[in-house]
Amino acid sequence: MPDPATYRPAPGSIPVQPGVYRFRDPHGRVIYVGKAKSLRSRLNSYFADIGGLAPRTRQMVSTAAAVEWTVVNTEVEALQLEYNWIKEFDPRFNIRYRDDKSYPVLAVTLNEEYPRLMVYRGPRRKGVRYFGPYSHAWAIRETLDLLTRVFPARTCSAGVFKRHTQIDRPCLLGYIDKCSAPCIGRVSAQEHRRIVLDFCDFLAGKTDRLVREMEQQMSAAAADLDFERAARLRDDISALRRALEKQAVVLGDGTDADVVAFADDALEAAVQVFHVRGGRVRGQRGWIIEKSGEPGESTPEYLVEQFVTQFYGDQAELTAAGAAGMDEATNPVPRQVLVPVLPGNSEELETWLCRLRGSRVSLRVPQRGDKRALAETVRRNAQDALAQHKLKRAGDFTARSAALQSIQETLGLEDAPLRIECVDISHVQGTDVVASLVVFEDGLPRKSDYRHYAIRDAAGDGRSDDVASIAEVTRRRFHRHLRDAQERVDDQQEDGPRASARPHRFAYPPNLFVVDGGAPQVNAAAAVLEELGITDVAVIGLAKRLEEVWVPSYDGTPPEPVIFSRNSDGLYLLQRVRDEAHRFAITYHRSKRSKRMTASALDSVRGLGQHRRKALVTHFGSLARLKQASVEEITAVPGIGATTARAVLEALGVADPETVSEAPAADIGNDQDSRASG
Repeated sequence: MPDPATYRPAPGSIPVQPGVYRFRDPHGRVIYVGKAKSLRSRLNSYFADIGGLAPRTRQMVSTAAAVEWTVVNTEVEALQLEYNWIKEFDPRFNIRYRDDKSYPVLAVTLNEEYPRLMVYRGPRRKGVRYFGPYSHAWAIRETLDLLTRVFPARTCSAGVFKRHTQIDRPCLLGYIDKCSAPCIGRVSAQEHRRIVLDFCDFLAGKTDRLVREMEQQMSAAAADLDFERAARLRDDISALRRALEKQAVVLGDGTDADVVAFADDALEAAVQVFHVRGGRVRGQRGWIIEKSGEPGESTPEYLVEQFVTQFYGDQAELTAAGAAGMDEATNPVPRQVLVPVLPGNSEELETWLCRLRGSRVSLRVPQRGDKRALAETVRRNAQDALAQHKLKRAGDFTARSAALQSIQETLGLEDAPLRIECVDISHVQGTDVVASLVVFEDGLPRKSDYRHYAIRDAAGDGRSDDVASIAEVTRRRFHRHLRDAQERVDDQQEDGPRASARPHRFAYPPNLFVVDGGAPQVNAAAAVLEELGITDVAVIGLAKRLEEVWVPSYDGTPPEPVIFSRNSDGLYLLQRVRDEAHRFAITYHRSKRSKRMTASALDSVRGLGQHRRKALVTHFGSLARLKQASVEEITAVPGIGATTARAVLEALGVADPETVSEAPAADIGNDQDSRASG
C-alpha cells in the first residue's frame, strides 16, 4: 500500500488560489475529486497528520499514489469542474448521490400527431413533456386510470395504434370511453391534441380553471335538459376532485420548490427531496450515501453543497435535449431550493443554479410558516429512511466486509480483494462458444465494467474447449490492461496528466481473477499471466461439483484444492461472482445462437439481406410459421416480391410453394394434427 509521504508535494509548490484536485491510485485511476478555496491549505491537511484523519479519508490517502490539481479563477468554475470530473471519473471515495432505482415519470409525447400518455424512464427528449418523478410506476398508472375518464387521451403504443387503425376497430379502452379512439377517427387530430393539452394543464396545476369550465358546462347541459351529459360531467368533476385530493396543497402560494432534508450518523446519511410544483407535491426521491468521515466533509453544509451540484447537474444533462420545450412544470431546477442549512459558498451555488435554469433561483433555509412545516415533514421522512436502511443493510455491509477478509485470509493474499473479476465459458457441445467477464468491487457487482467475448475458432472446426477458451479470454483481457496502461503512461509523458483524458476502465488489474473450473483452467489462466509478465494478480478457480477453490501449480506438483468452510462468507461471495458470470455468459450465448439459427436457414436466399430477413421473422414470429405461410402472405411483408417469397419457401424445405399458397387453412391445420398425433 503506498505511503502518502512518497507523493506529498514539495513545500511551497501548491498554489494558494482556488481550484480542483484529484487523487490517483498506483494504476492511474482517479479515486477522489475535491475543490478548495485555497489548494495549499486544503491539500496540506491531508498530509499534516495521517493518524488524525478519519478512517475513510486515511484509507483514501493510503490508497492514492499521486495528487494533481487545476487552478481556476472563481469558485463557480471550481463547482462546475468538480461536478464534471466526478461525473467523468466516478471516484470511489466521493460521496455519490445516486438513485438506487430509476424513477419513472409520466411522459406526454407532444411531438407526435396523436400524443400519447405513458410511463417513461430515461433521458429527456425534445418535444415530450414530463411530469413527476413518481416513486412507483403503479402510481402513474393509477393516475392515468383516474384521469383518462375525464381526459380520454391515447395511452397505447405505436404498434397497437397502427393495428387498430388497420382493422378499423377500437381497443377495450375505446369501448369503455377511457380513450377517444383517434385510431378509427372518432376524434380528429386537433380534438385529440386539445384533450391532451387539457390533461397537461391539469397536471401543471391549472386545475381551478378546468373545474370551473366543467361546472359551467354541467349547468348549461342541465338547463338544456340534457341530463345524461350533465351526469357525465358531474362524474368527471368528482374524478378530478379525487385526483386533487391525492395531491394536497402544501404551499398555498403556488410555489415551485424542491425541499431537501438530511438525516445522518457517523457513517451514512439519508437524503429526501420533495418536488413541489404549483404548491402541490409532484414527486419524491431518496438516497442513502456513505460519508467520508473527514470533519470538513461530513458536515450538513458539505452534504448540501455536494447534493446541489451533483443532483441538479445530472438533471440539467437529462433535460438538455428537451430544453426547447421546457416550461415551469418540467424545468428540473425550480425557482426555490429549500435546504436545512446554507453552505459557505451559497452565493456561488445560486449563481450556478441560475445558469442551469436560465432565470433567478433562490437557495435558502425556510424559517417559518408552511415551508418550515413541510421541511420538517421531509426531515422526518429522511429519518425514517435512514432507520429502515440500517435495519435492511446492516447485515449486508458486515457480510461483505467479512467475506473479503475471509477470502484474503484463506488464500493468503496481501490485501483484501476489493476488485474481483470472473470468467465463465458457455457453449453447446463446443459450438457457439462465448465467454463472459463480470466485475465485483467492494463485494458488489459493477455492471458498467461487464464484458462478453466471442471465442475465436483457432482449430477451424467450429469447436473449442474450455481450457483454450479460458486462456484466450485471459490473454485478451490482460492485453487490454497492458495497452490501456501504456496509453495512460504515454499521455502523461507527452502532455502531462490531462483532466479530459478518457478514463481507461481496464488500465488497472483486479486483485483476484476467478475462472469457472478446476486445476486445468486455473493453470491455463496463470500461464497466460506469467507469459504477459503480470505478477500482481491472484488467480483461482471455483469448481461447481464440490465448490472447491483451486490455485495454480507453478512447480509441477499436483495441485491441492483450498477448502472454504461451508458457511463461509468468502465462499458465498465467490459463488455469487461465479453465478453472475454464468448468468451473463448464458444470456449472451442464447442471443448469439438465436441470431445464428434465424439467419442460417435464410442466408442462402439471393437478394434477401439482413433487414428483410429480420422483417420476415418479425412479421411471422418464427421460422415455423414462415414455413407454413403462402407466397401471397409472404409478399405482404414490405420489400418482399413473389420470386423472393418462393425462394424463401424453397430454402425452408417447402417442396412446392404454389401448393402451399393454394392449400386451405383448415387442411393445413388437419395436416399438422395428423403429424402431431403420429
